[in-house]
Amino acid sequence: MTIDQVAILSILIAVVAMFVWGRLRVDVIAVSALLVATALGLVPGDQAFAGFGHPAVVTVAAVLGLSAALARSGAIDWIASRIGRLTSNRLVQTGALCSLGGVLSGFMNNVGALALLMPVSLSMAKRGKYRPGGVLMPLAFATILGGMTTLIGTPPNLLIAGYRKQVTGESFALFDFAWVGVPLAVAGIAFVTLIGWRLLPVRGRSGGSDGQPFDVDAYLTELRVPEGSPVIGKRLSEVLETLEEPPAIDALVRRWAQVVRRLHHAVLQRGDVLITHGEAEAIQALVTRGFELVAAKDLEREDGGGTVDREALALMEVVVPPRAWVEGRSAAEIDLRARFGLNLLAISREGAALGRRLRDQRFNAGDVLLLQGERAGLVDSVRAIGCLPLAERRIALHPERALVPVALFGAAVTATALGIFPAVVALVAALVGMVLSRTINVREVYESIDWQVIVLLAAMIPVGGALESTGTARLMAEGLASLAGEMPPRVLLGLLLVLTMTLSDVMNNAATAVVMAPIGVGVAAALGVNADPMLMAVAVGASAAFLTPIGHQNNLLVMGPGGYHFGDYWRMGLPLEMLLTGLGVWLIPIAWPF
Repeated sequence: MTIDQVAILSILIAVVAMFVWGRLRVDVIAVSALLVATALGLVPGDQAFAGFGHPAVVTVAAVLGLSAALARSGAIDWIASRIGRLTSNRLVQTGALCSLGGVLSGFMNNVGALALLMPVSLSMAKRGKYRPGGVLMPLAFATILGGMTTLIGTPPNLLIAGYRKQVTGESFALFDFAWVGVPLAVAGIAFVTLIGWRLLPVRGRSGGSDGQPFDVDAYLTELRVPEGSPVIGKRLSEVLETLEEPPAIDALVRRWAQVVRRLHHAVLQRGDVLITHGEAEAIQALVTRGFELVAAKDLEREDGGGTVDREALALMEVVVPPRAWVEGRSAAEIDLRARFGLNLLAISREGAALGRRLRDQRFNAGDVLLLQGERAGLVDSVRAIGCLPLAERRIALHPERALVPVALFGAAVTATALGIFPAVVALVAALVGMVLSRTINVREVYESIDWQVIVLLAAMIPVGGALESTGTARLMAEGLASLAGEMPPRVLLGLLLVLTMTLSDVMNNAATAVVMAPIGVGVAAALGVNADPMLMAVAVGASAAFLTPIGHQNNLLVMGPGGYHFGDYWRMGLPLEMLLTGLGVWLIPIAWPF
């Protein structure tokens, strides 16, 4: 191996390790790798930031903007809301919702598709009195599967198509991925709908009553002993004994931030604060015994007209999506009450008990928050902090307003499919048309674009190019081919597919595609076969991240609302990946012969 090959391989190993570690933002990791590669001469200085002009990067940005515009039109909400009213059969409802999620994800951002359908699925679970955990993970997996079916369905497909054009001079067309993606998506959605959900552990409540949370395991909240409370002078253990299922008490904080150690022997005093976690019913039972929610304070009106009438206040459960504005910040840090008119009443997170006061707890992706605010502006306030509501929106569809974005998007897809314009040109033109027609404004477009993903893609593309220009990709491909010996190409395709799946489960799928695409072409060159089936294997493998919640944003997004634990994902994800591998190894060479 040459010095350059050792250097770029070391950089890639460090990138993978940092992705797995998860302490740094993925865009920071990618840009750091790019700067190191440029400093070592592996990437030419004048090409270091050429990735920002790459068609795949611009197309991803356009798809994100278009997804936001389509979501605001109300058409998707209207269609989704009709599913739960067509039938009360759980399997039919789940199958229809997952199918809709798969179709939507083929043409819009799959995180956006899930965000639109998740409240509908929770509403269906509440009406049907079954656990949302049985439908949320299947829905998340279905939206990931749907992205495999088209060129614009997921960033890895765009990157694979771009790399093919770089190597052969011709990109994959809009529906070229459908020959493999559609059968795999149909099989995968059928599996998660009929079988997969049965493999998940039974956990959480079945639905919820009006005004109650849906399916979280435990909320962390704070309860105060108010003046005149009947619990004053009683031992905490005596109060808890009166409850059938008492919540867990993490700490008792007394005046001057004194923490009482021997909890169950503590005699309650006025002003004591209990830091507790448990299901909403258990917390509510303590409230009825004489406690009050610390965070349920009066909210000031924005116009300075005094406090908001209690009757005008409403509760809303929201989930913190990956890379939300509030991620990594606390309610005190962002001044949630004063700036956004929101009280943080409780927070739910998978894992160990939270060790800080509620106001000082930093929000993580996947957290479920119980917020209180003025009913009229609650949805706007939630959107302002970057969170997603878990309550189904009441949409009154206005066909004249929904027609323009749907028509513009349909025209862009048609122009791309017929080869009239490249995807990047057609989609950007559709987005500009939506801005001019006032379907969405420019500020909302910029807010809808996930700039962390854009920077990640733009930085990793030159790094992937260095992998090829130094000959490292060819060296790794030859090593993989020699490892398989005289085995047929189909076996190498299977190994490449499994390797890509494994990598995608622990690091970003777009970065996985950038790294594995040159290796796939190198394997094809070593075997003397067509590169297309190998590239398709990389595309499928990069999207098939089902074993962990960190493998894909959609997996993490349903973790809190579904009440899932980290180890729950492989229960359904492993057999799904085995199914996709078996079908993929058989189907890919048929659709794209060696």
